[in-house]
Amino acid sequence: MASADSQPRFGQSVKGLLSDKVGSCSGDVIALTRQVLKGSRSQELLGQAARNMVIQEDAILHSEDSLRKMSIITTHLQYQQEAIQKNVEHSKNLQDQLTHLLK
Repeated sequence: MASADSQPRFGQSVKGLLSDKVGSCSGDVIALTRQVLKGSRSQELLGQAARNMVIQEDAILHSEDSLRKMSIITTHLQYQQEAIQKNVEHSKNLQDQLTHLLK
């Protein structure tokens, strides 16, 4: 009869252990799910950061191109300024010569 009494206790202890294991596994699954979600969120953030970096890189390249073009325009404007100054000096010389000839 002792074995008949021990059978229900053994069944209950197995059920208790099984219940504990199921609870433990459930906790592990929840922790794993959280880690996966964190990893997924990290991937999203990394992807967004990469997209932002590409946008910034494009903006920097566009700015470099604009600066290069402005440098070329500045050089051309300097050449034009020098040419205008030479023409002004030349016209002053011509005016002086005309004034001298007309005297």
